Amino acid sequence: MRRPDRCPLCGADDSLMGVGPGVERVAEEARALLPDARIEIFSSDTAIDGNATRGIVDRMAEGEIDVLVGTQIVAKGHNFPLLTLVGVVDADSGLKGGDLRAGERTYQLLSQVAGRAGRADRPGRALIQTYQPDEPAMQTLAAGDRDAFLAIERENREMRTMPPYGRMAALVLSAPSAESVDEFAREIAANAPHGESIEVYGPALAPLSVIRGRHRRRFLIKAPKSVNLSAYMAEWRRMMKVPGNARVSVDIDPYSFL
Repeated sequence: MRRPDRCPLCGADDSLMGVGPGVERVAEEARALLPDARIEIFSSDTAIDGNATRGIVDRMAEGEIDVLVGTQIVAKGHNFPLLTLVGVVDADSGLKGGDLRAGERTYQLLSQVAGRAGRADRPGRALIQTYQPDEPAMQTLAAGDRDAFLAIERENREMRTMPPYGRMAALVLSAPSAESVDEFAREIAANAPHGESIEVYGPALAPLSVIRGRHRRRFLIKAPKSVNLSAYMAEWRRMMKVPGNARVSVDIDPYSFL
């Protein structure tokens, strides 16, 4: 939502400011706890180009930074030989949103960031904050057992006939208002063609439900590997009467579920 011009409680004008749970907030906490530490932020706001990125990486590698607070870009292949402790805040946030690959993406990212610690001759340690400690991604990560994680993922997908044991498609609708996109979604849901062994889920709010002022609704379609899902989606798309203010996108075997 747009920031209100005045506080809804006390009525003061221009008294509100955005405060998120991002790296700036974490850095504030670190400065309060470690007032003598040399703390820097590594994010797209500070690493605005190659020179800025190399500067941060070099200072960290040379021991000129005591605490580096960063976004996911910290995990991507940088070598910090003096780094011995990694902490991840809200490590399980990537498990939300109904993404088929959420578990493997979370496991991969956390493995990468944990691997930044102890890369030289000093032992390393990673502390991971999670509200879902029983999730397979968290359990197998703590155990350092990648093969067990992959086995669990395969078993879960096979049981639910999810890719690679089945096929999926995403149908995303968007329109300027929630009312118009909901009406459009109900209409095309009622006219979805029948297909043997094909399951249609939705419509539901897309995880990113509003982008650039357009409201989005999503269908997920699941079918066995033997079904020509592309032909099914093409037939459904052909039957749609799309209003002038609406848009439709079809993604076969989607890589992203946002």
